[in-house]
Amino acid sequence: MRILVVEDEKILCDTIVRSLNRLAYSVDFCYDGGSAMELLAVENYDLVVLDLNLPDADGMTVLKTLRKNDDHTKVLILSARCDVADKVAGLDGGADDYLTKPFHLEELAARIRNLTLRHYTQNDVILTCGELSFDTKARRAAVGEEILSLTRKETGILEYLMLHPGRPVSQEELMEHVWDNSVDRFSNSIRVHISALRKKLRRALGYDPIHNRIGEGYVMEDRK
Repeated sequence: MRILVVEDEKILCDTIVRSLNRLAYSVDFCYDGGSAMELLAVENYDLVVLDLNLPDADGMTVLKTLRKNDDHTKVLILSARCDVADKVAGLDGGADDYLTKPFHLEELAARIRNLTLRHYTQNDVILTCGELSFDTKARRAAVGEEILSLTRKETGILEYLMLHPGRPVSQEELMEHVWDNSVDRFSNSIRVHISALRKKLRRALGYDPIHNRIGEGYVMEDRK
């Protein structure tokens, strides 16, 4: 999952980014509303963590600008404004959730998990494909009782493919949802990470559940 964090308190922003990176999310960040709108105009995100009190353009302006052309990207407002009127204004303005400061990082992670997985499944804790499972709360994959040792990128790729079983996922789509904006789009990075992931899955399962459909993309399928 790819997330944009927009928070002008740099220490808090950096703390959130580090926390989400540890959970294997791909995270971009900025400290002001103008930069946020520039990023949202050219990049695709699964979710935006958005502060309201921002320099250059406030959070409500960013939210309204986003919602003019995008009804799909989830938005979680993060704000010290705790009045009911502010919460109502944010939700009516197009936000999907509202979390007041101060907060615990565990609660932020739970709300992000709830928002990003709500579209895909009602049982949003464990994703499965045959013997392979992915715990979206613990952010780890397993085959039976064996926990797989995966890198952050491998974890992100596996989660995204398991959220779209049986459907081809192109390299471009993986780039948009698993990598941050620092990636070199002309590099061989995706192939390298997918190759390493497939080797680990093959070793644990005895077969490879990821298939490459030429001209279409990668498909996650249980062995027939």
